[in-house]
Amino acid sequence: MKMLSFFLVGLTLACQTVAVGEQPLLQSGDMVAVIGDSITEQKQYSVFMEDYLLMCQPLDKLRVAQFGWGGETAAGFARRMDNDVLRFKPTLITTCFGMNDGGYGPLSKDRADGYRQAQQQIVDKAKAAGVRTIIVGSPGCVDSDKFRNPEQAAIYNKTLGELRDIAREVAQSSGVAFADVHTPMMDVMQKAKRKYGHEYHVAGGDGVHPDADGQLVMAYAFLKALGFDGEIGKITVDMSANHAAATSGHKVLSCANGTVELESSRYPFCFFGDPKATSATSGIIEFMPFNDDLNRFTLVVEHAPADKCRVTWGTASRVFTREQLAKGINLAAEFIDNPFCEPFRKVEAAVRTQQNYETPLVKSLLTKVPEFKQMAPQEAAAIEQVAAGGIRRDQELFAAAASAVTPIKHKLMIEASK
Repeated sequence: MKMLSFFLVGLTLACQTVAVGEQPLLQSGDMVAVIGDSITEQKQYSVFMEDYLLMCQPLDKLRVAQFGWGGETAAGFARRMDNDVLRFKPTLITTCFGMNDGGYGPLSKDRADGYRQAQQQIVDKAKAAGVRTIIVGSPGCVDSDKFRNPEQAAIYNKTLGELRDIAREVAQSSGVAFADVHTPMMDVMQKAKRKYGHEYHVAGGDGVHPDADGQLVMAYAFLKALGFDGEIGKITVDMSANHAAATSGHKVLSCANGTVELESSRYPFCFFGDPKATSATSGIIEFMPFNDDLNRFTLVVEHAPADKCRVTWGTASRVFTREQLAKGINLAAEFIDNPFCEPFRKVEAAVRTQQNYETPLVKSLLTKVPEFKQMAPQEAAAIEQVAAGGIRRDQELFAAAASAVTPIKHKLMIEASK
């Protein structure tokens, strides 16, 4: 059953990627809107997604913004999306609804029909507004131990699985992309609890709102749906020739006596915290193929000087066999503590500043613009100017986050080891 579950997850995610020869889902100049309920408003998986788009797979003139709203349903968003989101002129949107749509119990026909209708309305409105790429996301899951009681958790996870199927059907019938958030979250939750115990939650301490661990699983699902190949970079070192080469986004500055100095404008995704803590991202990666699928920063060493060699990157060192190095090691997976960690944190801090601004911008200002215009129709133009000013400020905050991504110089040392 475990092997079957892993196969189904892989098959589901594989179906979301971009076929060879097609245009990538994400393109230069895109404005990406990350949309959802209070889980999105937590600004964690949306921050992880923006981190990845800015640092790991950077594109020119990209914009990202989050539009989470606590308590939201698909129908609620469909009613407000014209004013609150489409005024940003997004070219790519991701949606994540269902947690509130299911009613926190068995799925009734009325709720199922309402969810289907609302998801279709969102897709139709987005298409009519010229949104090029739409990714319909499924709901995640509730925690099997923290949500009320295990019996009710099992009931509601069944409901969320049924809503996932409806979301997939809407995406397929509409010819848009689909992100299965529910399946990997369920799979990772079971694996993590087997290692860390029932108190370790993937869907949040309240059973609904994930900490950083579960939010990283959500980001994984959406990034996979965007079709990324996961190649961050490849460094090839020929020890016999004192020569090194690097792929796009990385530049070899020098190579001598097993020491390679590099400059990288493309970062690996970085993970932090106590692996046993749900507020950390460093532990949850053991239970999902984030590094394999999305975060491959490969070092290949040809003609290694010994059967075993020590690789030092930043302040951390690890020993690998000649065979492992010839095949290639994933630096991002092997070195959690690496030279990119601090720069990554600085960029993420700027991303959080931007996304923290977006919640009151939408919920306190933009959503009230129609009401303000009704109250003072003679000031409609001025009200729109205020709204436009808020959006410009958001663009400035995004630009500050993007400009924080600067090239990083770092060294790799390879030497014989006992």
